[in-house]
Formats: sequence, structure tokens, C-alpha cells
Amino acid sequence: MGDIKMSAVKQAKRQTVKLRVWQLSLLAAIFFVWWLLTKPGLVPTFVFDNDTQAAFFFGEPLIIFQRIGEWFVTNADIYPHLWTTLVETTMAFVIGTVAGGAVGIWLALSPFAAAVADPFIKGLNSMPRVILAPIFAVWFGLGMASKVALGVTLVFFIVFFNVYQGVREVNPNVLASARMLGANRTQLMKSVYLPSAMSWVFSSLHTSVGMAFVGAVIGEYLGSSEGVGYLILQAEGVFDINTVMAGILVLTVFALILDWIVGVVERRAMRWQPRQGASMTLKGGV
Repeated sequence: MGDIKMSAVKQAKRQTVKLRVWQLSLLAAIFFVWWLLTKPGLVPTFVFDNDTQAAFFFGEPLIIFQRIGEWFVTNADIYPHLWTTLVETTMAFVIGTVAGGAVGIWLALSPFAAAVADPFIKGLNSMPRVILAPIFAVWFGLGMASKVALGVTLVFFIVFFNVYQGVREVNPNVLASARMLGANRTQLMKSVYLPSAMSWVFSSLHTSVGMAFVGAVIGEYLGSSEGVGYLILQAEGVFDINTVMAGILVLTVFALILDWIVGVVERRAMRWQPRQGASMTLKGGV
């Protein structure tokens, strides 16, 4: 039995190494093609009349990496901006997740309240929340609060609908059995409803990370004196596409780091759930 388990562990490690090699190879290939297509004189022009226009519009990977190196090492001037964006993102993510989860559980367990709130929830969800950014700037000023408020509106509904659906899809047989055993409302919440909704919750959290970043960056676009979104906006104003792409890459990397942290928490929290092979979650955006 022990040999079988060790063999399975080794096979899983080999699969993980193979997966990472393929992922890194694909990433390297993407950057190589990007460099090739934007290097003047290497590839015949297909869209642009001048072979330097591709680099102007799409940036050059080597210069972009050089700019990132200057931000983090040479000048080390990105850290205050990065800290601001990460704090805004984290606050929006946490507040939106807690609020969305709490309202989702409440309405899922209260059919009458859900029926009353249904048209209002649908109306608010159908609203393009990005247009609220200037309103929040007026209400809360140009500091962190307006960026956090916008991020919360983006995260809230993603978490809300997933938690609501997860609680409503509790197996009625399990629920009836727990009630027959004398479980009270608190015990039902802890042992039945929350475990049922957990997979839905973590599925929504992976998407919510990106939405929290979107809220923070859009808020910084509309009015801010610091943040990665502010750096990108300044670079756009002088048509510095390399700095713009560098900011986008930095945001992407840190979004992936936050998503990885959510994945670690998910694996620990869902340890009780039997694994049925590797799975891949497709994450969308708004």
C-alpha cells in the first residue's frame, strides 16, 4: 500500500514538473515572437508601412523588462505605487467577499427576502459598475476610499451569486437527515450550508481577484497621485508604450500571485473534499 502511494506521489510530481516546463516554454515562445515581430528589419511588415511602427504600438520586450528592472532595482521607485494598488485591491477583495457572502447566505436562507430583493439585485448587477467610478470620486474623494468602493461593487456580485447558488443547492436529503438528528440552525449553517457553498465561493474568489485589480486601476485612472494605474496613465499621456506594457505586466504578475494565495487557501480549506483528478478553472472578467 505504501509503495502504491509513493508511486502516485512521484507520478504527480512528474506531471507537475512537466506542466511547469510546458507553461514556461509557452511563455518564452510568446515573448520571443513578440520580440521578433517588433524588432525593426527582422520580419517583413504586414500591417505597418514603417518597420518601426510595430515597436511604437506594441512595445519592445527587452525595453519593457529594462523598465521593470529600473522600477524594482535601479531606481526602486515603484514600491509606494505598488503598495497603494495592492492595499486598494486587497481591501476591495476582502470587503466585497465578506459582504457578498453574507448577503448571499442571508437571501438564500430567506426566500421572502430574496423575492423582495430580486429586481433590485438584478438591476444593480446589470448596471455597468465602471460608470460609478466618477460618482465614487465625488462621494469619497480621490484617495483610496473611492478605488476600494469601485472594487467592492465589482467583487460583491460575483461572490454573492456564487454563494447564493451554492447554499440553495444543498442536498435536501442531507439537510433532512441533519434536521432529523436534531441539528439547530447554527449547526446546519456550520455543517451543511457552508460546506455546500465552499466550492462555489472559491470558484468566485479566483475571478474576484482580477475584478478587485480592475476596480483599483480604473479608480487610479480617473484621479490619483499614486498607484500602478497612475504610472500607466502618465506613460499613456506621453505615448510611452513600453512603460504602459511594463505596468500591465507588473499588475498581471501580482494578480497571479494573489490568485495563487487564494488557491493555497482553497486547498487547505477544501482538504476534506475528495479529489477527482486535475481540474482547470476558466476565469472570466467584466
